[in-house]
Amino acid sequence: MTYRELSAQPTAQADFDEFLADLHRNLTQGIRNPNEVVRDTLSQIYLGELTQPADIQKLLPGARALVHSFDPRNVTTEPEHYPDIDAKLYAERKPFIWLWQMFDRSPLGQNALFGHRFRRMLAPLVFRRVGENFKCWHFVEWSYGYNLSFGDNVVIHRHVLLDDRGGIEVGNDVSISDYVNVYSHTHDIENIEKVYNRATRIGNGVRITYHATVLAGTTIGEHAMIGTGAVVTKDVEPYHIALGIPARTVKVKTASTLQDSLVPD
Repeated sequence: MTYRELSAQPTAQADFDEFLADLHRNLTQGIRNPNEVVRDTLSQIYLGELTQPADIQKLLPGARALVHSFDPRNVTTEPEHYPDIDAKLYAERKPFIWLWQMFDRSPLGQNALFGHRFRRMLAPLVFRRVGENFKCWHFVEWSYGYNLSFGDNVVIHRHVLLDDRGGIEVGNDVSISDYVNVYSHTHDIENIEKVYNRATRIGNGVRITYHATVLAGTTIGEHAMIGTGAVVTKDVEPYHIALGIPARTVKVKTASTLQDSLVPD
């Protein structure tokens, strides 16, 4: 499916461009601490202005807690509590991850026209690899980020969970639909404290459709399709269409159906 070409009004477009250019420069030029850049950016997004330290004590307690939470150094995320985390790699990405998550939860984050550009700007600062034409909708979650790689022309839709504790590799021309869960770790059935990290691989041209779940350590072959609500517990062969719980092949793509899967929607 080819998206319609949409644009903002000229003044708004110019402001979007200026904001992104300034933000990228401040996050990457190495002059300012990224945590401070994120703190100030979120202050502008949520409050419409920068909150100076001297002004914080004039606020009510709840407002002070909000302002302090704009700074990534004052918050913890769930992955930071995992014992297998590479603390150094995650710390390098944490400001960008927090900015992404808080942006998505702001009114500005609901603007798809701007949001795709904003997330595409942040993606190379978070993930191990990001190919060309990466498109991500809002409320996508992941674990560490540094174990997650994307090829070219990947589309990630709303409310997707990408658990990259053991590593997730996503190929080219992949579409992952709303509410999909992809895992790369699992727990021992008798000892919940024992975690097994197993890389999960999604091949070129794969489509994973609504509410499907892909379990750790599985490989989905190129141009395969996972049906709505399916649970992938073992490898899916290339060109196979898999449905059900557990997912099983119900059809193999022919040349005519393959052509429909070449462009992610």
